[in-house]
Amino acid sequence: MASRPPNILWICTDQQRFDTIHALNNPHIRTPNLDRLAAEGTAFTHAYCQSPICTPSRASFLTGMYPSRVRACCNGNDTWAAAVTLVTKRLADAGYDCGLSGKLHLAAAQDRVEKRGEDGYRVFHWSHGPIHLDQPGHAYDAWLSEHGHSLAELRQDPAGIPPKLHQTTWCADQAIDFIEAAESEPWLFSVNIFDPHAPFDPPHGYRDHYPAEAMPGPHFRESDLAAQQKLASVGFQTEARQPDAFNAKGIQAAYWAMVELIDTNVGRMLKALERTGQADNTLVIFTSDHGEALGDHGLLKKGCRFYEGLTRVPLLMRLPGRFPPGRRSEALVELTDIAPTLLELAGLDVPPDMQGRSLLPMLDGKAPLGEHREYVRCEYYAALPVARHPQPNCGPRATMIRDRRHKLVVYHGTDLGELFDLAEDPWEFDN
Repeated sequence: MASRPPNILWICTDQQRFDTIHALNNPHIRTPNLDRLAAEGTAFTHAYCQSPICTPSRASFLTGMYPSRVRACCNGNDTWAAAVTLVTKRLADAGYDCGLSGKLHLAAAQDRVEKRGEDGYRVFHWSHGPIHLDQPGHAYDAWLSEHGHSLAELRQDPAGIPPKLHQTTWCADQAIDFIEAAESEPWLFSVNIFDPHAPFDPPHGYRDHYPAEAMPGPHFRESDLAAQQKLASVGFQTEARQPDAFNAKGIQAAYWAMVELIDTNVGRMLKALERTGQADNTLVIFTSDHGEALGDHGLLKKGCRFYEGLTRVPLLMRLPGRFPPGRRSEALVELTDIAPTLLELAGLDVPPDMQGRSLLPMLDGKAPLGEHREYVRCEYYAALPVARHPQPNCGPRATMIRDRRHKLVVYHGTDLGELFDLAEDPWEFDN
């Protein structure tokens, strides 16, 4: 008789760079629980998103296809209209009990509750983020109200929100409730935390761990200002400036403090798995949808750029007793690779049109850790709706191809491009 497929706890943060884990070469940050996941599982140190902006990236890793293949996905689209099945729906159809807390963001959420498609989630505790207030169906806001608090009032001093009332903690609370109520069937729970997304407002107690003057600061050279001026016609959420002009070290400190709060709640979820006796049969995934400029090259937030801080994200996977512990892979992998990995792990067929490639042979120790893809692809395709344009979604379009040594970026419809030698220039200063 075949063994039951493993449970899946899939933690996905929002806008978290790859260089935010203590055990993976960031000596400044406190992440003991993420360090533990890395020590007990496999850390993919060169994992790349397929778009440096939310909805196209999430559409990509939930389908195992590139945004330009999925189509019908941009930040601001009214509905999820793509004729592509999400991996969560495939797993639900195969018998998984699926739940979610936090974001989904396959359709617009600004000033409304996101419209759902066939996502496979039986439990759906939706909260796009604490900056989106008072929407009917906003589960985090409703939870605060039930406990005698107002999100609107708390947001008057965002950093004054106690950790126990923070949206990050609420997302973990919903996951813990689901874990504790789980019965015999295999389950999947998506924990889609809004942090460390802007506006960079961790609780005071966490922010105090990171004095701004002690921060190393962003990766910046004076030449970045001229380089970004050349790319000014290609959309980004901020203009390049001197890092001191926007308190880059203070923002870096706040960002890392938000990651520490995430880490605290990862630890709470791991303890719930242990307390309920489910740790040994639960795959834990930790990743993020894309990165954050965080002052690198004088930029903040995200947009049509493909620097390492924007496209390279954490990817940790742990399944005790099956995946050998304590391994690091420098192989080039994509977030598209998650979906086929989950299907194969669940004993399901991987659709032939799925562009992701299963990581399971590497995770099982049956394939070399250092080899997976010759190159990874990231794209800015139909990422934002453009008002008053005769063609919808005709903003900037660009493609990044990165192999082991070089990164090539083409900004389509322009004479602009970038080529970096990452062996000699890992922070991409010299085009």
